[in-house]
Amino acid sequence: MDLHDTICAPATVPGTGAITVIRVSGPESFAVVDKFFRSRRGTLAGAEGYTILYGSLVDPFGEASLEDQFVDDVLVSVFRAPHSYTGEDGAEISCHASAYIATRVLSLLCKAGARLAEPGEFTRRAFVNGKMDLAQAEAVADVISSSSSAAHRIAVTQLKGGYSAELASIREALVEITSLLELELDFSEEEVEFADRSRLRSLLVSASAKVHGLSESFRLGNAIKNGVPVAIVGEPNTGKSTLLNALVGEDRAIVSDIAGTTRDSIEASMVLDGITFRFIDTAGLRESSDWVESKGIERTLKMVGAADIVLALVDPTRSPAEAQQMLASLTARLDFSSQILLVLVNKMDLNKNVKDINNFVSSVDSYGDVVLISALSGEGLDELRSTLVRKVQQRLPGNSDAVLVTNARHHEALRHTAESLDTALRALDAGTPSDLVAQDLRAALHYLGTITGAVTTDEVLGEIFSRFCVGK
Repeated sequence: MDLHDTICAPATVPGTGAITVIRVSGPESFAVVDKFFRSRRGTLAGAEGYTILYGSLVDPFGEASLEDQFVDDVLVSVFRAPHSYTGEDGAEISCHASAYIATRVLSLLCKAGARLAEPGEFTRRAFVNGKMDLAQAEAVADVISSSSSAAHRIAVTQLKGGYSAELASIREALVEITSLLELELDFSEEEVEFADRSRLRSLLVSASAKVHGLSESFRLGNAIKNGVPVAIVGEPNTGKSTLLNALVGEDRAIVSDIAGTTRDSIEASMVLDGITFRFIDTAGLRESSDWVESKGIERTLKMVGAADIVLALVDPTRSPAEAQQMLASLTARLDFSSQILLVLVNKMDLNKNVKDINNFVSSVDSYGDVVLISALSGEGLDELRSTLVRKVQQRLPGNSDAVLVTNARHHEALRHTAESLDTALRALDAGTPSDLVAQDLRAALHYLGTITGAVTTDEVLGEIFSRFCVGK
């Protein structure tokens, strides 16, 4: 990959709308397009940045007949370095959204001296030219793929640099601490302390807390990005499959009176108030001698551990002790610092006796918030949906610009950073020599730098940018 070439690629998918945009970037962008663009307003080379020229594309290369030389009437946007997405001279050709026209425009660009861009090459050039750091570059893909307003909001915060600014403030503190320790090493023979140990510790504790906070935000951030996993669990025939079908409005799971019908997890997604939820119907919880059903129950228990929200269905027509036993078994498996349990008293259409219902609710309400529903009739489902949204919103930061980590690579780097800082803090408290403390801090700076690209390799960059759309 030569980053000094002039490159081109579609920035939109041809044939999916009225207009296709083809992006050109590189030192010869204007000269390349001017070879086949004709406008009464002159050439791109003579145009100012942030202007749009109307004109026609023609094939001047002698391979088309006279009547076929005309390609399309287009608008061409002009971007002059460094005020462009990539930081280079660039142009965007808006032509009609015909696959034939788009293919022919790309062919003309290549004949005129450009080459087709590799996946993610535009964004990679933006990174290399200092238009964005690596974390922002990766956020481009997240903005493109966001499927809900909540996921889009997180990605936009990262793209605008909110996440990078948080990392920069942590890095600045670590650089200050490391510099003071390194300075002491230079004057070790004089036994001079350049920094008060209590201040160093205060800075280190603060930086460590921020890194741990970012790392711990990954579970929620990843859930918002990919959909909040909601496990629907309960004993056989409590209405789990009926609830899944009712929530998503289609028959995704088989509903039967035969116990043990659901033997594998069934998943369906939907967006509620801008948040994507992934509802997972699971095998009924019970003792079973059937090997296949037992495997399904094992998978249910794994789903419970991985879910952010667990919907525990209980049947008020059965014994309260039976429901309590199931709920006690569930709660023993949950981490309530990161997981939410909702107890759903189902089949309200079969029992309207207020006293019986109140007694049943009082027997299970100590395990979690209780919602009364009928998956069959739809009673209480609106309350359930609003409760799901409210529970997730309560976990979101109050500040809309607050940072949530959504990238697994970043989470791993933050985890290593936190481990290095914890080691440095223990070493500082133990009076360990400055050179060993500084070594741990340098390791932390290294891991932190891999997130923004301050420390990375060509192999890592290639892997990251290969995830992008060709025209991005």
